Amino acid sequence: MRAIDLITEEIPPLLHSDSGEKAINWMDEFKVSHLPVLKDGNFVGLVSESDILGRLDVDKTLDALFDHLPRPFVYEKAHLYEVLAKISEFKLSVLPILDEQENYMGCTSIYEVMTMMANAGSIKESGGIIVLEVSSVDYSLAQISQIVESNNARILSAYILSNHESTKLDVTLKINQMDLTHIVRTFERYDYVVKTSYQKGFGDDDIQTRYDSLMNFLNY
Repeated sequence: MRAIDLITEEIPPLLHSDSGEKAINWMDEFKVSHLPVLKDGNFVGLVSESDILGRLDVDKTLDALFDHLPRPFVYEKAHLYEVLAKISEFKLSVLPILDEQENYMGCTSIYEVMTMMANAGSIKESGGIIVLEVSSVDYSLAQISQIVESNNARILSAYILSNHESTKLDVTLKINQMDLTHIVRTFERYDYVVKTSYQKGFGDDDIQTRYDSLMNFLNY
């Protein structure tokens, strides 16, 4: 999944000649806290709600309010993970996307990215979830997959969380079965630490509800 595939048509850019008040109104209308700013069709930076509210004369143009704007962006061919990293690094609600000549192509939003992640990550598909704790030196997705497949199941998606203060990894597996009893026991026989599992009692309706709640939160 590339950045260009994440562009949303619902969030327009501001012009450098627009007022701070207009920027605030648009952010409220589109439920974001950042908007890209263009000058003569070129991307000059990203303005945030907090930066504008920190100014006294919001009726002035963005040019008059700001000598310089931060310029976070990704290129159109950037992978989804790079998009996520940039959004996380700068704590953005909106991320501009440029072509290789740095022409403005459009922007994506955290809502758009999370929706894509949810669909790509099989969150909405039927299945259960297992969270393993493994040492970083012992981690082997091939062995983990073999254990799952030996129980006539398959991994729909896998996510890894690491902590720089620890050598342990949390490996979250979405598996295409709701009853994970045999799979959990097999992992334990191979001395894997199963931190938690969500199976019966954490069914499809609950997963869908949590997914919908997340999307509603991001949208508002």
